[in-house]
Amino acid sequence: MQKPAALQRGDHVAIVSLSAGTLGEPFAAHELKRGQERLRDLGLVPEFMPNSLRGVDYLLAHPEARAADLKQAFTDPHIAGIICAIGGIETYRLAPYLLDDPAFVAAVRAHPKLFTGFSDTTVDHLMLYGLGLTTYYGPNYLNDLAEFAPQLLPYTQRTLAHYFTNPATTPITSSPTWYEERTDFSAAALDTPRISHPETRGYQVWRGSGVVTGQLLGGCLDSLNSLMTDVRYPDEPRISDRYHLLPSAQDFAGKILFLETSEEQPTPAAYRTMLEHLKDRGILAKVAAIITGKPQNEVHYAAYCQALQDVTADLHTPLMTNLNFGHAYPRTALPYGLTAALDLDHATLTVTEPYFSGPVTSD
Repeated sequence: MQKPAALQRGDHVAIVSLSAGTLGEPFAAHELKRGQERLRDLGLVPEFMPNSLRGVDYLLAHPEARAADLKQAFTDPHIAGIICAIGGIETYRLAPYLLDDPAFVAAVRAHPKLFTGFSDTTVDHLMLYGLGLTTYYGPNYLNDLAEFAPQLLPYTQRTLAHYFTNPATTPITSSPTWYEERTDFSAAALDTPRISHPETRGYQVWRGSGVVTGQLLGGCLDSLNSLMTDVRYPDEPRISDRYHLLPSAQDFAGKILFLETSEEQPTPAAYRTMLEHLKDRGILAKVAAIITGKPQNEVHYAAYCQALQDVTADLHTPLMTNLNFGHAYPRTALPYGLTAALDLDHATLTVTEPYFSGPVTSD
């Protein structure tokens, strides 16, 4: 895998809306402003790609415009990093405009850049993973940088700070606090704290012992499932197969599979079905271990853990759950394709190589 460089103060970062066009809507103007302020506080210069603020309807109708923004971000030499605005449900539609474009493919390989986001951004991560680029399943603009609380959530702030450093190893620690999703996203809610709870479980090991090592690969389970079967977008599995968006079972061999669920909070039955789809593809039989993120608001947590154990019982897959990645708050950043050590005896996860290219630094 090819790694980008860590960010530096003064770097320009591109903001891209690769799925939903929420960032460009008038109702999100206060979030747009807050995110810009937070980026500047981090020492970064935000640059909004030409189509990133064109709103929901335009971007839904024009996947080629979304793709053009990502291409520009990779080809512009002044851009050091790329931050996704938010997720969505049909990012797969960008694939033909990107993966059939030799100039885009060449730019990704010649100019590796930090790329961060989660949710349906899973599909973009997989496109870039297929091109050999390490990307980061982590914070995005609207969910994290535009946080309504007076300050960034402390754990997420440390995640963002990590994008500026390059230690030899990175322990992925459990946050001492978790937060509920907001119900009021209006300007009147600015500077109100999130409802928070002390973390009482930490990471939970359900099966396995010793230390398992492997490269990290995964994403939002809902998005992975849509690449295999999608009633809303019947062409998605066809496009996924054509462009190999979902890695093959063999590609998952020896990997530590990371999975989390969307804000739609799928029922336990739907969760089990999505896991079964991965199993039917031969993916679950190949992975070295599975780690899962805390569900948003902890909804269905116990039932999800039970389904995960049931579906993998015959495979004896090592399992650890309740990590801080994905749709629940706060968020870490997991690097695609980098090697990690999962210590099942002590319930820890450590990325055992630097996140970025260039000199190793202290965290």
